[in-house]
Amino acid sequence: MPSRLPRLRRRLVASTLIAMALAAVVAVIAYGLTRLIALVTQVAFFGRWSTAWVSPAVNQRGVWVIVIPLIGGLIVGLMARWGSRAIRGHGIPEAMEQVLTNESRIAARMIWLKPLSSAVAIGTGGPFGAEGPIIATGGALGSYVGQLLPVTADERKTLLAAGAAAGMAAIFAAPLAAVLLSIELLLFERRARSLVPVAMAAATGAAVRFALEGPGPVFPMAALAPASFVALSFYTLLGLVFGVAGVAVTRLVYGLEDAFEKLPIHWMWWPAIGGLAVGLVGYLVPSTLGVGYENIVAVIGGHLTVGALAILALAKLVSWSIALGSGTSGGTLAPLFTIGGALGGLLGVCLAHWPITQVDPRMAALIGMAALFASASRAMLTAAVFVFETTMQPHALLPLLAACVAAYLVSGLMMKHTIMTEKIARRGVHVPTDLVADHAPSHTAPH
Repeated sequence: MPSRLPRLRRRLVASTLIAMALAAVVAVIAYGLTRLIALVTQVAFFGRWSTAWVSPAVNQRGVWVIVIPLIGGLIVGLMARWGSRAIRGHGIPEAMEQVLTNESRIAARMIWLKPLSSAVAIGTGGPFGAEGPIIATGGALGSYVGQLLPVTADERKTLLAAGAAAGMAAIFAAPLAAVLLSIELLLFERRARSLVPVAMAAATGAAVRFALEGPGPVFPMAALAPASFVALSFYTLLGLVFGVAGVAVTRLVYGLEDAFEKLPIHWMWWPAIGGLAVGLVGYLVPSTLGVGYENIVAVIGGHLTVGALAILALAKLVSWSIALGSGTSGGTLAPLFTIGGALGGLLGVCLAHWPITQVDPRMAALIGMAALFASASRAMLTAAVFVFETTMQPHALLPLLAACVAAYLVSGLMMKHTIMTEKIARRGVHVPTDLVADHAPSHTAPH
């Protein structure tokens, strides 16, 4: 180890300024993507030309709601076939692969193909969130800027991660979680040369969001009381349960991908088949259609009955897993939060019937959101901090940390790869799982 830390170089200042400018652009794109999704939703489900946000669950299309996601899937399949196959999937694994194998180079056409395809998929009822597509879009834009400028591969990776972090911060107003996501899933390091630009990019993305849409948590809820020692013990046990659930969800998604691979038709048609499943489930359970952020607010607010929670968790899981397995364009964060939150709320209501547990169903819902994502992705710190930032519940931090660690432990014991890495691991890509000190001085990039 060096006897003293190296001094930061002036080049880092330039990288940070570029990252902040990039973040401002990505945040505006994120705002535009949400408006585009709203526009497609209005046109597809209501026949109106408007960018006002509305849930497709309140549509009056009747049985025709089955056809709308099918048409959306068909359009996405055509875009993937004649535009770029890289738009398929939820974005983060594809960005990870470019970081690990291609010196963080992403094709420029992904800057517009990914958000457009995602807007079509989600706007026509796809059960996804906007966060995955904007992370992929921000990463693509950062990579493109890095290809235009005379920078090293490490600096280009930093710009890719900065764009991705800015996108996530702009969608969810969660800048700290965005930085942690970049460290755990994209950078595979924690050095000043990357941490400073990415952190400032995330802060810039969140600041632009506040300027465009106002401050406040994305998922508001009434204040939670501190958890007692007894309740904390049960929340940790819930983390173990969701550790198993995260493994099961991951295997389900990739099992469905394998099933689609065996179909005797071209992969271009798979998203249409997935869209048909989305339409059928959406006809029976309309709340599964679209982004569904309002479902998360209802779940963590304790506004749904036990039956409604069970139906939402099961129906969303079926719709999302089939759609994602078909290779359409969409994200994983919001669906996992919906499924985990509904299941956590359900278990919380059941435990609350025994006063000795001292469990609050709303806290259990937050535990489900974070722990399911922590297990499936193993982005443990990201999951805990993300749920805190999007709800602004300080008393939830301790239960979230305990549950996410428990879920992470179970996932690590039961599953070799994660929902983010399984796809690229099958292609022979080695994904780093631990960040350790580099005892050798770096000669590949300036600090």
